[in-house]
Amino acid sequence: MSDDLIDDKAPIRAPLCPICRKLVVKDYRPFCSKRCADVDLSRWLGGVYAIPAREEDEGDGRRTDDDLT
Repeated sequence: MSDDLIDDKAPIRAPLCPICRKLVVKDYRPFCSKRCADVDLSRWLGGVYAIPAREEDEGDGRRTDDDLT
């Protein structure tokens, strides 16, 4: 590794819980507690973190050359 890539002045940041921003606990990583892990799971199951899907045009179900581009 090159010494040019190492920055001794860069601050070291401890990982924070994405729910409450407290320090992460090893047993619940990446969360700080079971509660925050459960909150995150509830958000996934409730659709809060849903990945948006592209709406498809309704048609006869056959592909055309335009679908390939």
